Formats: sequence, structure tokens, C-alpha cells
Amino acid sequence: MIFGLFFILAIYISSILLLIYGFSRIRTYRKKNFEPKTSFTIIVPFRNEEENLPILLESFSKLNYPENLFKVILVDDSSNEKFQVLNSKFQVSVIDNIRVSKSPKKDAITTAMRQVKTDWVITTDADCVVPENWLATFDNYIQENQVSMLAGAVTYKCESLFLDHFQQLDLTSLQGATIGSFGLNKGFMCNGANLAYTKALFESVNGFEGNDKIASGDDVFLLQKAIEKFPNKVQYLKADEAIVTTKPTENWKALFHQRVRWAAKTSSYKSTFGKFLGFIVFFGNLSFVIGFFLLVFRIWPYPIFVIFAFSKFSIDFILLSITNRFLTKTRIKSLLLSSLLYPFFSSAVALYSLFGSYEWKDRKFKK
Repeated sequence: MIFGLFFILAIYISSILLLIYGFSRIRTYRKKNFEPKTSFTIIVPFRNEEENLPILLESFSKLNYPENLFKVILVDDSSNEKFQVLNSKFQVSVIDNIRVSKSPKKDAITTAMRQVKTDWVITTDADCVVPENWLATFDNYIQENQVSMLAGAVTYKCESLFLDHFQQLDLTSLQGATIGSFGLNKGFMCNGANLAYTKALFESVNGFEGNDKIASGDDVFLLQKAIEKFPNKVQYLKADEAIVTTKPTENWKALFHQRVRWAAKTSSYKSTFGKFLGFIVFFGNLSFVIGFFLLVFRIWPYPIFVIFAFSKFSIDFILLSITNRFLTKTRIKSLLLSSLLYPFFSSAVALYSLFGSYEWKDRKFKK
């Protein structure tokens, strides 16, 4: 038993070391102040977001980008009340989602794509806030590089609650794995709250065809299809001025269902590396949980568990700290308590996602 758990730990540590190496290979991009050239359509699917949408639109109004070079399409996915845009200084339209699949968000993006006239689209979520140089940074990178898809970073706006800090730690680990995998030329994950791609690429890979029976994954599955067809045209934009901020969930139940929704799509990944990493991370966290109970029932001596836990937490801390430094420029808060709780939470999410259903936007979805 001891040998088996430490063997899993050794593979886990090796995998995280690879991600740390990959993270270091992606250089931080600095905006060059080129004359803006890229035209964007910003697509925002939403459902019952009357509190969040005005905040998002306000951040759009502060964009340091010519208003004639971007437009906004808000896609209403059966909200209880119709959202109206008043006195916008940029072009924005609200359209109804046309449902044809089991995935509301994929349908919303597909619906919007029928009205897109620009070369590039960029997606974000209704509960986000974008920085003023968001589009300018994407534009500068596009002008300098031959790309058809760009994945960007997402972070949380945290208050003082432990729940917020726990979510930040979780998101930081996902962002670290995302950037690290791109640095290894093994990109398999991204976040639809900050993802840009050309309309031509979307049409070339037939959009979400083949993945429309899975409720989530509008971002990940499109990315993996794009990498499979255009491996050199898909890159990560590691830029401070292009980090999108979103809101953490309000309670533990909502967080659990959100993470189950994210985890449920892992088994459908096309990326072998993505499946392997998900497998290793799951067993790395599960091995800690097993080790903890072996300690409680006095099967493991205390020093053995301390060595095991310290080894895992140390390698995690390196990836978390360099990623958090990029995302927030602050130290990680509630690190010890979050790190102790996280393996239990992560293992429960992974196991539940194999069989259970989850709630999303007041709807229930099955695996």
C-alpha cells in the first residue's frame, strides 16, 4: 500500500514539474501600442444575468479600442425577463438563443456566429469584467503572430470569505495546468470567459459538431478540435493586460456543481495528454485522502504521512505560486487550510462527475 501510494505521488510530482517547466516557457506578452487593425465580435451567452450584464457592458465601454472595430452580441438563453441595452456608445445587439442540442452555451455561440461579420470573435461570460486593454492586447498579438485561436487567462475577484480564496486556489491550479500544457505544446484546456478565434477556424472545424451532446465544453472541445487541425495556429496569450476577472460562486453547493460540470467532460477529451493529466491529478489527490485515513486508523505512522503530504504540497505550491503571481500579483491566501481541504473536494467532484447529475443556470443536466 505504501509503495503504491508513493509511486502515484512520484508520477504526480513528475507531471507537475513538467507543467512548471511548460509554464516557464510561455513568455509574458507586453502590448506594443500598434495601430488597431483587428475587428472583433464579442459574444456573450447569458441567462438571468440582469445584475451582472450592466457591469460587463460598462467594462466594454471603457475599452481602449476603436468603437468601429468591435461589436457585441448578447445571446439570451431563455431568461425570465428580457434584457434591454440603453444608451450604448458601441454597437450591441441582443438575440434569442436557438436551441438545437443538449448544450445551451454551444447553441448560443452557434446562434451568434450566424450574425458575425468580423474576422475574429472573442467570447466571455456575463458575470465577467474585462480590462481596458483587453482587445488592444489581443490585437497586438494577432498582428505579430500567425494565429487563429488565442486562449487567455481568467481570475476571480475575491472578497474576504474563505470560500472565495478556496475557489481562487482551485482556479489558479487550473490556469497553471492550462499555461503549462501550452508551454509543452500539449494545450488541451482553456476558459470560454476569455477565448478568441477566427470565424474561419470555427467554420473549418464545423463548430461544436460531435460534442453537442455534452452540456459543457464550449471552450475545451473547440480548442482540442482546433489544435488537432491547426496545431501551429493555436496559442496562449499570457498577458497581464488581457486577464478577465469573474465572480466566484456564492456557496459550496454551487461551487460543487460548477466543478462537476467542468469535470464531466474530461472523459470525452480528444487530447491524450489531457486525459493522462486528469487521471494523474485525480489519483494524486485521492492518494492523499487515502493516506489521511490510513493515518487516522493508525495503519500509516505519522512521519510517513507527513513526508507524503509535504512532498505533494511542496510541488503544488511552486506551480500555484508562479501562476498566482501572474494572475493576481498577490500572495495566496488561506493556503494551508485550502490545500488540506482541496484533495477531499477534488476527489469528491471527480467521483461524482462519473455518475451524478449537476445543476447549471437553474437547470439539471445528466452525465
